[in-house]
Amino acid sequence: MNILQIFSLIIIGLAGGLAVGSGFVAFLTVLDIVPRLTQLIKGITFIHWFQRALILGAIFFTWIDLRGNVLEISITTVILFGAFSGIFVGLLAGALTEVVNVLPILAKRLNMANAILFLLMAMVFGKVAGSLFHWIIYVDK
Repeated sequence: MNILQIFSLIIIGLAGGLAVGSGFVAFLTVLDIVPRLTQLIKGITFIHWFQRALILGAIFFTWIDLRGNVLEISITTVILFGAFSGIFVGLLAGALTEVVNVLPILAKRLNMANAILFLLMAMVFGKVAGSLFHWIIYVDK
């Protein structure tokens, strides 16, 4: 590799990281994650700790991901971590749909305003079925 290729890789990596990081911060800002969390647990005095935990968590897990380490943990820990991660992603997706009012708009456009519960359940079961299909069929054991 010559110096131009190395420099190009550095610029592309930094640009990609900046784009993803900016999107992540914008996403958290739009959803008001930290203020809502502190308001929910009545811990406004701890708002700086939540912010620090969010930043340190992002840095730590990015570092872990880039190092490519393999953690030797028990199957119970993997199941618990997977369950909590899935719950977090599901709640985050639910919060996003709530913020942008996706379901009411979709129900109105599909003329299903009276069946919004069925639309929501179809989305939930579709996501579950797709995830199960992916993990059972495509993931090597």
